[in-house]
Amino acid sequence: MERIRRTHLKSLAHRGTIQGVTISTSSSPTSQAKDLCHYFGGVRYGLAPAERWRRAQPLPASFTYGSEEAPGRCDGGAGLCPQPGFRLTPENPDAWNEDCFQCNVWTPAGDVPEGGWPVFVYIHGGWLQFGTPNSFDAAALIGEADFNCVIVMPAYRVNLFGFLYSAELEEDAATVGETVGNHGFWDQRLALEWTKDNIQLFGGNPETITISGYSAGANSVFHQLAYDLRQPDENSLIRQACIWSNSPAVQPKQPAETQTQFNQLLIALEIPLTLSQSEKLTRLRSIPAKTLLDKAKAIPLHQFRPTTDTSFISPSLFTKLDSGAFARSLLARNIRIIIGECCDERFLYSAWFPPTDNTLSALRTRLIADYPEHIVDIVIPLYYPDDRLPAHCENWNQDAWGRIYADMQVHQMQRGLAYALTENEDGVDASGLLFRYRIEWRAKCVEATLPVEWGVTHSSDYPVWFFGNGGLLEEEEQRVVNDGFIGPLGIFVRGEREFGWGTSGARLVRTLRGDGSVEIVEDGNWEEGVRAWKMLREAGR
Repeated sequence: MERIRRTHLKSLAHRGTIQGVTISTSSSPTSQAKDLCHYFGGVRYGLAPAERWRRAQPLPASFTYGSEEAPGRCDGGAGLCPQPGFRLTPENPDAWNEDCFQCNVWTPAGDVPEGGWPVFVYIHGGWLQFGTPNSFDAAALIGEADFNCVIVMPAYRVNLFGFLYSAELEEDAATVGETVGNHGFWDQRLALEWTKDNIQLFGGNPETITISGYSAGANSVFHQLAYDLRQPDENSLIRQACIWSNSPAVQPKQPAETQTQFNQLLIALEIPLTLSQSEKLTRLRSIPAKTLLDKAKAIPLHQFRPTTDTSFISPSLFTKLDSGAFARSLLARNIRIIIGECCDERFLYSAWFPPTDNTLSALRTRLIADYPEHIVDIVIPLYYPDDRLPAHCENWNQDAWGRIYADMQVHQMQRGLAYALTENEDGVDASGLLFRYRIEWRAKCVEATLPVEWGVTHSSDYPVWFFGNGGLLEEEEQRVVNDGFIGPLGIFVRGEREFGWGTSGARLVRTLRGDGSVEIVEDGNWEEGVRAWKMLREAGR
């Protein structure tokens, strides 16, 4: 059905006036036109820092988006942090913008209810190396599935712009009273704080924030939740969480490990390691974004991941998971979590920066780009005790790689996290807050982007969570999606205690079968996941 966009002006009180759009369906001989939602794209949530690798700043109290006479234009999209895989073209030479501190906001088209709509913050994925909220379309979710929430999707810094760490950057940050590292996570937190302070202006209720994310966005949700749980009650922002197709695995790398990556980048850029701290950073900050990204792709540690910085990420994060302290904090604030997986995650994972050669050694090198080296040397014998390619794997650099990476990113570690929240050292049981799922079904519109033979792979469930995500769901598919997940999810986001998920405890899984039916299933892979989790925890100690 054709979509119509028409100008929509919105007064934001002391923040001025913005110009967004109302998204509607077109009328036909058999149906009337319907307003699906209002959309405001590229709404600024923070001010860019003066230099790279500094913290973005909150909007001052005096900041306005525009006036009634000259409203701020918010009918496009959020800024796009420079990233691999998104090429600049002669037709679009300015697509990248390091000032990407904007979010896209979607609101229902009807009257605001008393108290405001629930708020659903969604963090996009992309391995923390790429991605944008502009890839997601919530119009059908809000307007056709009656998911009556305000949806906020922030952009944030990714790859080396968001997750570079070194002693030089640490020293530089200290000169302005900042912490360093995990800038992408700090961007997300700033967007959450902006949401808390400003979402009432869009009709949202700031006391009902559910934070959600997919893939690296789901990993971000975990770290945002962990940070939020360490804050005083009066500074807490998160009421519920959705962790879709990802899970925490191990304590992020220590500064000494990320220093190695920083030095590799300098060498690739022909910046002498003998230079002073300020000279190194002056050169780095002057290099065009494209050059930085091109050189970063070629270094051994080419994935820019979170660092245990002691500020955003606590050094005792996984210790608290194992002890039960994390579960106790969740119970104290009564924070519910929906967490789950697709059945064939590995196929898409196998295509992301695969090992350079078809050897176990190359697979090990690739894993070290993401995980601490001592952890990799525990994981490999768990999968390949005799250093041989297993009979069920076709090769090292795609099949074996995709399987082990999918287990570390999603399958085994989700089970380990559920175990840590329910069967930890102190016996703290938060199973009443945990709601698991598994998706074995995919919509036909997915065929346009993912091969059929990949099955229900990573990201093939976007049309489930976003009711088509801009693609067309057939009538029966709409019923499957709504009955399977979106109906219960909408009730969950509204904060109702009973929302029809159907599971209890950590081992039961709400499963969307290939035929579109829903079953509550005992997790047959539980013991395998717990075994892997325990081995990683022991290695971490």
